[in-house]
Amino acid sequence: MKKPLYQQIADDIKEKINNNEFKPGDPIYSENELCKAYHTSRATVRRGLSLLANEGYIYVVHGKGYFVKEPDQNTYKLYYSEMDNLFNSVDNTKLLEVNIILPDSKLIESFKISKNKKIVMIRRLFFIDDEPVAYDKKYMLYLKGIPIVEKEIRYATFPEMVARIVKNTSLFNIKKHLMIYAQMPDEVTKNYLKIDDDQCIMTVEQKLFNKNGKIIGLGETHFKSDYCRLYAESEFADDKW
Repeated sequence: MKKPLYQQIADDIKEKINNNEFKPGDPIYSENELCKAYHTSRATVRRGLSLLANEGYIYVVHGKGYFVKEPDQNTYKLYYSEMDNLFNSVDNTKLLEVNIILPDSKLIESFKISKNKKIVMIRRLFFIDDEPVAYDKKYMLYLKGIPIVEKEIRYATFPEMVARIVKNTSLFNIKKHLMIYAQMPDEVTKNYLKIDDDQCIMTVEQKLFNKNGKIIGLGETHFKSDYCRLYAESEFADDKW
């Protein structure tokens, strides 16, 4: 299927940038030049340039034109799934607990709620070949009358849980923040994962926000250090690589 013309314009300029024909700071073609070269309207040209700007390839200086942007070498797209990564996949889970609790001081501060507001707490273990590889804890705001079904929770990702339990929440409207760090495990985690006192774990903290910026879910997944590896790539990686 033939690409729309605005996409062709964006791809042609992107190719020249990737081939170093245009370098960071260089001006690219004017709108008039592109209109003539592609025999199209200014609206189509602007749509293609807007696509390049949104992808971080160019920027506009009003009254002067479009310029190649210096790529941000410190920004990567991270691929993370608590159930799967590039090296391993969870093949079984055990639901340890689903409970309605009153929040501690940490949850009160994180959710910005009163001490009487109830929280759904879910704890799970993840297994590979019958070996425990991760201890998982999730917290969500409790809404009365929303059923919690075990079979839907055992293998659900965190956003899927929240979309199921938190009323009027769509997966498309959930924003996620991750914090990843190494730490020594507490006694509960050591016992569940069957690890030694001197073995470090990798912890992934998740915060989920609704479209209004309100926290609707908190999670901690503690991985055995030899199980989980994370992969990230530059936004400017060539699709043909």
